[in-house]
Amino acid sequence: MHHLLRPVLAAGIRSFAYHDGDAPVLSGVDLALAPGTLTTVLGASGSGKTTLGRLLAGWLSPGAGGVLAGFLELAGTRLEFDGSAADPRIDPAQWGRQVGFVPQDASAILSTVKATVAEELAFGLENAGMSPADMRATVEHTAGLLGLTALLERDPAWLSGGQLRRLAIGCAIIARPPVLVMDEPFASLDAAGVREVEVLVRRLTGDGTAVVILSQALDAPLLDAATWIVLAEGTVGASGPPANFQQGGALPAGILRPHGLRPHQLPHPETAVPRRSGSTAPALELRNVTFGYRQDGQRRRRGVMRRAGQASAAGGLPCPVLQGVDLAVHPGEVVAVTGPNGAGKSTLLRHFNGLLRPANGSVLVQGTDIAEQPVGSTVASVGMLFQHPRDQLFERTALREVGFGLDRQVGRAAAMDRATAALAAVGLEGEAQAHPSELPASRQRLLALATVLARTPAVLALDEPTVALDGRSLAVLDAAVRSAAEEGAAVVLVTHDLAYARQVAHRVLVLDGGRLAEA
Repeated sequence: MHHLLRPVLAAGIRSFAYHDGDAPVLSGVDLALAPGTLTTVLGASGSGKTTLGRLLAGWLSPGAGGVLAGFLELAGTRLEFDGSAADPRIDPAQWGRQVGFVPQDASAILSTVKATVAEELAFGLENAGMSPADMRATVEHTAGLLGLTALLERDPAWLSGGQLRRLAIGCAIIARPPVLVMDEPFASLDAAGVREVEVLVRRLTGDGTAVVILSQALDAPLLDAATWIVLAEGTVGASGPPANFQQGGALPAGILRPHGLRPHQLPHPETAVPRRSGSTAPALELRNVTFGYRQDGQRRRRGVMRRAGQASAAGGLPCPVLQGVDLAVHPGEVVAVTGPNGAGKSTLLRHFNGLLRPANGSVLVQGTDIAEQPVGSTVASVGMLFQHPRDQLFERTALREVGFGLDRQVGRAAAMDRATAALAAVGLEGEAQAHPSELPASRQRLLALATVLARTPAVLALDEPTVALDGRSLAVLDAAVRSAAEEGAAVVLVTHDLAYARQVAHRVLVLDGGRLAEA
């Protein structure tokens, strides 16, 4: 009976505050993790669950990262903190050997210096001095658990969002730490990926690992947890077995329920976004687009990938991603593209503004072939929201972020008005002076969306826009997308969530095997 065992990790947090914060981010949070148990921490965006996860994992060190009053206990050793200079110091490397961590931004756990998935998985084992034979066996076993076997020679930089998340989980568990903390592990995973992670969690807990999952959505695997801890504004609002929450009354409104959204959260698309006349010329058109990556045979282990049709001295075989894709999206139309992880959905979007060029076929924006146009001239017409919002955030304040470059497009005064309106459209008017990197992941995604909306592009291309969004933020996203479509933008959104796609789009297409088809 695991609940009678001594906790392998425990915390008693009277309060935790960042050095520049006015109020504690966490207060009155107590938990004890016994070997072989699954604990779920539920909370809407801004509830403090990511801060809690980073504290438990040693990624946020009391003292350097903020002021902690309370204790952390790992493997029977208790560290007491009162916010003074005499507080103990946590060695992240030592702590990390006991607690594996998968952050919300999956790429943050990767070394970034390894050229293949296999090398990335082996990185920690190399540092621990494991023998090559044992290392290969461990890498292959871990890859098999997460459906990564076919990707072992792939460069991590070319993985899809879902594949990258599974790799991050593999890196966290490969050394078999007694505790595993995962922040939103199911985000961006397709159905097969969710099942693989669910089976993995059951295997880990069965082998005695204490697993903690932080989530703002009630994904089905969380029903297996022994305990749910609900955070609201940094404190525990409720806790207990999942059966205690069957009616949902103790859950904050921002937490997403099973099977996607509750019916009242999003209006039906036919009433939300009236279809425009089919006689309107397409705002975006792809004609027989074919694209693939070529892997250089002489440098296969370095994972060098080339666009199909690009010269390769070794004459490596092309890896097709898109095959004869035709697509027309009209002004005011919302089209969702779904499909399995690694199908090429992000690759498809990056053709819209010329970040990628087709080997064959053509891409037309507002009737103009963009083949010979530089990317910089296309961005005014095609607004792109990347899957990882940090890829497009770099300014010192949210207002400066949204306004960057707008003055050259519409003048300084109009640029400020547009930036302010775009922040309001995504519910961030109160965060205009906040530093983008200090915003929660959900608000970073909404901020990145605001940078796109401010330019009123003819085409909106949104890559996994729902990842990291709670129910309230999802409603904001939906309102912004519907408003843009009503004003005449053609919207294409990529999502792994078919249920969500059917709720928000006029058409749902599936990309699989390089081809688009109606869902």
